[in-house]
Amino acid sequence: MTGRIDWTEAIPSDCPPAVAADLRTAAVAAISGGLAARGFYRRADLGITDKGLDNPVTDADHAANDAILAVLAARAPTDPVRSEESAPSPPNVTGDRLWVVDPLDGTKEFIARNGEFAVMVGLAEDGSARLGAVLQPDPGRLYLGVSSGGAWVADTTWEGPVNGSAVSVGPFRPLRLAADRPATVRMVRSRSHPDPLTTAVADRLGASSVLSGSVGLKCALIATGDAEVYVHPVPFLREWDTCAPEAVLRGAGGSVSDCRGEALAYGKQEPRQLHGIFASRADVWAEALPLVREVTSGKLGFDP
Repeated sequence: MTGRIDWTEAIPSDCPPAVAADLRTAAVAAISGGLAARGFYRRADLGITDKGLDNPVTDADHAANDAILAVLAARAPTDPVRSEESAPSPPNVTGDRLWVVDPLDGTKEFIARNGEFAVMVGLAEDGSARLGAVLQPDPGRLYLGVSSGGAWVADTTWEGPVNGSAVSVGPFRPLRLAADRPATVRMVRSRSHPDPLTTAVADRLGASSVLSGSVGLKCALIATGDAEVYVHPVPFLREWDTCAPEAVLRGAGGSVSDCRGEALAYGKQEPRQLHGIFASRADVWAEALPLVREVTSGKLGFDP
């Protein structure tokens, strides 16, 4: 694309034709969710409640979820949806298409108003992440990815009133990891969920640290070449935390697995990603996998 485009047509011109319609659906759904969330961003009362275990949810989470589900119902009415803020989806749908939605990834960052939150819409097929959209509403950045090859980023402009006519997207820029890695590996780490195991991995890799909220934005930092590795060795991630980010990073040439080095799966009866996530440049992934397995195996309950 050489110029800005209306957000309802928000895909790059070189998107593979076979996935164009689905990628457009993911993009439009994510932007719709971002519009809904932005309506709450500067409010004094965010309507915060706690789902337990220091897991807040706001009125913006629910509004974004409603907006995303409305798009998916209109554009993909026969596809099941698994979303953090919706009733459980049908179990064991790994052989089907499944939309996987996190309407507000990084709710703590949304509450802190630091911009490090994202709206994420992914599509899984046959249990694997196929494509996804990760939208950072503040300041406005849309990441799109197709796992089989292709990732892009575009700035979004939010002008005037917070409504659909005020949004434009583009131009899209391709994302492709550079051939040469930096001398010092940078590990992107959680701003809100520090973990001593990630410190141990960083120390063993000799990595410097980059802090960020949102799983989606952490994977995006690797896709853009601003970090090289991300490890989150906890059993509490869910499919909606990883589907869209995985598609974006894979599309840019990166590698994504759990901390055992095994593929993340989608449409499981239990949506937890029980062995965390390990995402990085492909060369760093291959080099660091034995270390990640060794450091995280005891906590995550598998043999290194």
